[in-house]
Amino acid sequence: MKVLVSACLMGRCCRYDATARYDGALADALATCEIVPICPEEEGGLACPRPASEIAPGVRRVFDACGRDVTEAFARGAACALDAARAGGCRWAVLKAKSPSCGSGAIYDGSFSGRLAEGDGFTARALKDAGIAVFDEESFVREAPALLASLDSDARP
Repeated sequence: MKVLVSACLMGRCCRYDATARYDGALADALATCEIVPICPEEEGGLACPRPASEIAPGVRRVFDACGRDVTEAFARGAACALDAARAGGCRWAVLKAKSPSCGSGAIYDGSFSGRLAEGDGFTARALKDAGIAVFDEESFVREAPALLASLDSDARP
């Protein structure tokens, strides 16, 4: 099973602050999967490091902490991630929680205050719209045993 995964969760220093968020529990949960790593923000043309970005409420535009509109880079990154998922035959994606690209269900609210709001990042929304199941790192670790067991039972005659 191929799974699209945020590259920062696999140890690549590609976050806005040039750090990674390696998650050993996630790596263990993905041990039997083929990982397709992606950083949508870098794929969209943003530098590393870069100013933090958040989705402005009500307008579906992304602004960085300096006030620049970086929406087009986020849209390009989402398209690249969707292309990678399709090319890899990925049915699942594990994306970094809360991110304006990868957040699923909850993202930072656009105020740069650390508060969360309901919503999806650009990449998470594009993947969901294409029928790809999207998980954040914690939910995948929790649900992986049942998900992988269901694959095993589907493969049996």
